[in-house]
Amino acid sequence: MSAGLPPPADEGARSAADAEILKRIASLRGSLSPAEARVADAVLSAPAWVLQSTLSAVAGRAQVSDPTVIRFCRSLGFDGYQTFRLRLAHSLGSGASFLHRDIDRRDSAADLAAKVFERAARTLRDVSGQLAPEALETAIRLLAAARRIEFYGLGSSGIVAADARHKFFRLGLQAVAYSDAHVHGMAATMLAAGDVVVAISSTGRTIDLISSVELAREAGADVIAIAPPGSPLARHCTVALAIAVDEDTDIYTPMTTRLAQLTLIDVLSIGVALRLGPELAARLERARDSLRDKRLNAGE
Repeated sequence: MSAGLPPPADEGARSAADAEILKRIASLRGSLSPAEARVADAVLSAPAWVLQSTLSAVAGRAQVSDPTVIRFCRSLGFDGYQTFRLRLAHSLGSGASFLHRDIDRRDSAADLAAKVFERAARTLRDVSGQLAPEALETAIRLLAAARRIEFYGLGSSGIVAADARHKFFRLGLQAVAYSDAHVHGMAATMLAAGDVVVAISSTGRTIDLISSVELAREAGADVIAIAPPGSPLARHCTVALAIAVDEDTDIYTPMTTRLAQLTLIDVLSIGVALRLGPELAARLERARDSLRDKRLNAGE
């Protein structure tokens, strides 16, 4: 088709075009063939995942043939999938996707809030569609039967690990969280069969975290990874809850990635709570009773 993205005339034009790739895909979607439109939807729903995926993987996600993906790339003005992926990487790495793509320095506080909240809501919808039901079921089953649960994370993922520990501790389970690489490295060696580690990472490439996961596996524990698909961490675990968020976590503090991780922890904790059944309800009631004297009554 002739409505594709024309080759930039110079480096300045190329940078501007790179930043506009996802917008152009969205605007051109209606003029694409039905099969190419499915490829567009796959790219728009998880562009960060596309960067780590082969042509065949993208074709599989979109339920089209490999040649259709190539035709889609050519419709955008690229000579093939590799060129398209390189330019997409440049677009995402430029920070265009860090906040909402149409945020402007002249935005009012109300406009900024609306755009950031909309971005967060879109991320949660996208991640919800990425989760593999079988992997989720397996993760919940492992956690519900675990003798001990340890949550590992570094940086912002360490904060998510601490939140996860709080949620699972309230369920009456033996749960701890470690955000220090040396500590969770030592802790991993003391695990055994029946224990479960939940390793959380925005990139899935943190060497210390992968090392701790390997030690946990060697000790006999199962490992659940919350990490990008195809990442080294995802490949070293028992079950991967793979989520791809359109956010450059190498440059910026993960924002929408963190929200996706926290929400996924909520899914796991609720799933485990449902499996624990009536016994859990009695525990939670006792926990609520212990907090009543620590709160002011309404109106005080």
